[in-house]
Amino acid sequence: MRKNSTLGTLSRVLAAAALAGAACTGGTSTGDDDGGDDDGTTPVDEWDQKLAEREYDYNAALRIASLRLTGKLPTLAEVKAVADAGDVAAQKAVYESFVRSYLDTPEFAGQMVRFWRDTFKMGEAAMLDTAPVFAAQLTVENRSYSELFTATTGTCPTFNAADGTFTAADCQNGVTTHAGVLSNPGVQAHFYSNMAFRRVRWVQEAFACTAYPAEIVEQGVEMGGAQAYTAPWPFESIAGAGNGGTVDFHDTSAVVCANCHATMNHLAPLFANFDEDGVLQNTIQVKTPNDGAPDAQLSDWLPAGEATAWRFGVPAADLPALGQAMAADAKVAECAVARYWNWAMGKGDIVDTLSLVPPETIQAHVASFQASGGLMKDAILAVYTSDDFVKF
Repeated sequence: MRKNSTLGTLSRVLAAAALAGAACTGGTSTGDDDGGDDDGTTPVDEWDQKLAEREYDYNAALRIASLRLTGKLPTLAEVKAVADAGDVAAQKAVYESFVRSYLDTPEFAGQMVRFWRDTFKMGEAAMLDTAPVFAAQLTVENRSYSELFTATTGTCPTFNAADGTFTAADCQNGVTTHAGVLSNPGVQAHFYSNMAFRRVRWVQEAFACTAYPAEIVEQGVEMGGAQAYTAPWPFESIAGAGNGGTVDFHDTSAVVCANCHATMNHLAPLFANFDEDGVLQNTIQVKTPNDGAPDAQLSDWLPAGEATAWRFGVPAADLPALGQAMAADAKVAECAVARYWNWAMGKGDIVDTLSLVPPETIQAHVASFQASGGLMKDAILAVYTSDDFVKF
C-alpha cells in the first residue's frame, strides 16, 4: 500500500467521525466494546495498522521512480537486476544505485524543467522559461534551495533539451542586485496585475505552500464585522479609507479584508516598480482597481512610516532582503520538501488541490534538508529512497 501523504490527516478525520457517531449512540468504542465497562484497552488506529502491514517492493518503486525522474520505464536489465539481487538489503542497494544514476541523466534535467514549470505555473516561452529553468539548474547541480531567492547572477539561464545542459545568463530587466526568481522578468510580466497582488500571491503559494491569509493568530480581535481580525499586524498598519488609502482594506462589511492584506500589503510594494514587461522602473508601474485605473501610490498599501516586510516582525526593505528572509524561513523549507514529496507520491499541487502533507510525515526529511543547507537533489534522493516510497 502506497503511503498517502494525507493519511495522518485522514486518520484524524476518521477518528473524529467515529467519535461523533459514538456520541449519537451513547458512548465511544474501543473496537471490541460489548456495551459493558471500559476494559482499559487502547484503541487501534486502522490506518497505522495498514501502514505497518506494507512490505518492501523495490521493483514497483523502481518503475515509479524511473517514470518520475526520467520520464521512461526502467530497462529490462534494471528490473532483473533488482529482482535477482537477493534479499531485501541487496535489492535496496541495487535500487538506490539506479535512482542515483537517474539523477545524473539528461532526462532528469528535462523532468526538472517540467516540474518547475508546473510548480511556478509558467514556462514554454523564452522569457517565461527563465525562472523554471533556473530552478531546474539549481536542482540538477545540487545547489542550495536558498539560491532561488538569493542568487545575484546567472538567474536567467537557458536549457538545451537535447542534451540536458544549462547555459548561465543574467537577467536583463534593469535590476541592479538580483534576488533569484524574485526579480525575474518572466515572473514579473506573467503575474502583472493591479497593485502587484498576483505577484505576491505567486510568492506565497509557490514557496510557502498555502493560500492567503499567510499569518493567523490563535485569538482574533472583533472588529464589529461578520468575522474577527486574525492577522498579527496592527489593524491600522495597512491603508484604508481612514488613513490615506484609496482602497479600503479596513472594510469588514462582508469579509475582513485585512486578514489577507495585512501581509499582502507589506509585500506588494517590493514588486510594484516592475512594469507589465517585467522591467524595473524608477516609479510604481501597477494600477489600482479604482475608476480610471490610476497608478498606485505607496499610500494605497501602507500608511506613512510603515515598512515593507516578509512576515510580521521580519522586515524586508528590498527584494534581496526579502530573499534572505525567505531563505531563513523554516516554513519555506518545509514547503520545498512537501512539494518533492507530493511529486514522488503522485499527488496534486499542494495548494490547488489541498494535497496537504502532515508535518510529522516529512519532519525528518525537512530536518535533513535544512541541515544540508537546502541541497535540492539530495532532498529528492532522500524522498525516493525513503521507506514510505518503497513500501507498498
